[in-house]
Amino acid sequence: MTTATRDDPTDTRPTTGLLRHRDFRLLWAGQAVSSIGSNVTTVALPLVAVAVLDAGTFQVAVLAAAAWLPWLLIGLPAGAWVDRLPRRAVMVVCDLLCAAAFLSVPLAALLDRLTVAQLLVVALSAGTARVFFETADQVYLPVLLRPGQLPEGNAKLQATQTVSYVVGPGLAGLIAQLIGAVAALLLDALTFLLSAGFLLRIRTREPRVRPSERTRSLRQDITEGLRFVIRDPYLRVLTVFGAASNIGLTGYQAVLVVFLTRDLRLEPGLVGGLVGVMSVGGIIGALLATTVAQRCGTARALLIAAALTGPPALLIPLAAPGTGLTWPALGGVLIGLGVAIGNVVKGAFRQTYTPHHLLGRVTVSMQLLNYGTIPLAAVLAGAIGAHYGARTAIVVMTAWLALTPVILLVGPIRRRRDLPAAPAAS
Repeated sequence: MTTATRDDPTDTRPTTGLLRHRDFRLLWAGQAVSSIGSNVTTVALPLVAVAVLDAGTFQVAVLAAAAWLPWLLIGLPAGAWVDRLPRRAVMVVCDLLCAAAFLSVPLAALLDRLTVAQLLVVALSAGTARVFFETADQVYLPVLLRPGQLPEGNAKLQATQTVSYVVGPGLAGLIAQLIGAVAALLLDALTFLLSAGFLLRIRTREPRVRPSERTRSLRQDITEGLRFVIRDPYLRVLTVFGAASNIGLTGYQAVLVVFLTRDLRLEPGLVGGLVGVMSVGGIIGALLATTVAQRCGTARALLIAAALTGPPALLIPLAAPGTGLTWPALGGVLIGLGVAIGNVVKGAFRQTYTPHHLLGRVTVSMQLLNYGTIPLAAVLAGAIGAHYGARTAIVVMTAWLALTPVILLVGPIRRRRDLPAAPAAS
């Protein structure tokens, strides 16, 4: 009879076969159902607003903005707070808060008390929980795995998240078509409860935070990370490009459901299916990103990814009933392909290029600027859609997105085949 032994996270020996790693399987399962739930929300919440409450274009866009607004408000301090707390406990609490928030929607609908204001509170609550969950998740994986296991672990988690971009919207549309959009949020709540259950079964103990690690002020840590990003020519241009791209991406996505539902008069099931098809490019991009970077060079891979993300966006406003849906499907696939390749290459570059003691703060600093534009873009698209129509809003936002690749030509990336391994000052 043998007894199970806990993996030593300090062991640097490379290893594979994480399917046999019990605690990683539990984390992976929790991540999978949680990601599906989050992507069910992206379609289900605006469908509830449109189909049940007859919300206007601007109101639906504000809902999309509310989900991302917490990154702008608490993104920077969240990283420092998570460093002072047990990460698994943070993730479990976030899952339970999300479940409670989404369960409140069908309950209010049953009592005939559901309002757009409540949906707004739900979106804000879920967005706040997401900030803490994703930040804690980035720190928690190295607690479970040895350094040699991290590449395999990250690859599996990234692939699962990308698949959820396809499964979640399609599932939301199907459920909304069969039994109503409110029921889709019941499924959403269930996924977060399942995620919390998986996380609670993990046996690995986290190391306690030493008092000496809390001596630096929050303000000093935030300032140091921001300063590094602003002064570095590569991280600076990537951050500006990411922020500008998110304006276009979020802008057209914020009013896409309204456009497909009201302008094109598509059924909810077809809306969810189309959004799912548009996300398929993300899966392909995640699988091809490493190959593209190896064959073309990491710097050139970023330029290729930007070219796929930008101009193809102009296909989306060409959408029309019937065969005209081919255009947004094709445009969405190409955009997803470019976004996935760019994110994989950029993420790997940031991890190897940034001094390790600054990595967390640099990552959060870039996310603040990248994600901070998302709620602003959603509100802007909603305002345009409310005054000039959803199609006009999509035309404006996709035209902006088509121009964003020019930003990468301003910095040093255009002159290189590969991105540098370390800052020049090093």
